Amino acid sequence: MAVIEPALDRQESGAVSLPEAPGAAPRRRWLDWLAGLIVPLALALGWEVAVAQGWANGRLLPPPSRILSTLWSLWRSGDLITHVLATLGRVGLGFLFGVLAGTVLGALTGYLSWARRLLDPTLQALRSIPSIAWVPLFILWFGIFETSKVILIAVGVFFPIYLALSGAILDVDRKLVEVGRIFRLSGPALVWRILLPATLPAYALALRAGLGLGWMFVVAAEFMGASEGLGFLLTDGQMTGQPATILASIVAFAVLGKLTDGLLAALSRPLLRWQDSFKPEG
Repeated sequence: MAVIEPALDRQESGAVSLPEAPGAAPRRRWLDWLAGLIVPLALALGWEVAVAQGWANGRLLPPPSRILSTLWSLWRSGDLITHVLATLGRVGLGFLFGVLAGTVLGALTGYLSWARRLLDPTLQALRSIPSIAWVPLFILWFGIFETSKVILIAVGVFFPIYLALSGAILDVDRKLVEVGRIFRLSGPALVWRILLPATLPAYALALRAGLGLGWMFVVAAEFMGASEGLGFLLTDGQMTGQPATILASIVAFAVLGKLTDGLLAALSRPLLRWQDSFKPEG
């Protein structure tokens, strides 16, 4: 039993799908990556020139050279590695727990109507609560140590996963499910052959959205009495009046967020290729 998705007939569309040359896809990705650097590099160079020529004051918004110098000093002292590893560990654990909870509850409410009626209204209400509102409650419940920080990140990751998976399962064509039942597919076989391939694209995007929110929530998490981490470095720069340190931590967040998002996108490509194998040819 295969998942059927709308497809253009090759003869009707008149389009001929030509095979790509070997190495074309990786080369195109590299070109896309280089093109994405044009805007940030142009902005950085423009601000550097503006400060160097005296057209702008670089005290509150330091030029890129000063930010890079701050990052290099933090690297040489070992502080940057300490802060990066602390933040990566919190995001990694929070992402893991958020994905597990979001996948289980999203699949449950998407597959079972009684679970959706029972759980979805409460979860939708909790989704509307701002992340910062959880901070005092989590500190009261779990203290200011790692548990409260990881749970706060997991809350941020949870909702995109839950919403996307539950919605994707609900959007699966009911006729396909009925056909699967006509062929007497068991519950696990129905999930494996129909629901899983149909929901994989939405689920892969939800993972990336959840990871992005995890990076946002870690800042709020590290405001909760952290003694290390990029969020702590950001706060320390604010308290000591060092805008270069603040911007250095922001740059580190941006680089790590982009790298982890790219890694997650690369890991999801084999799953999407597997999902494509369920589509009918022709």
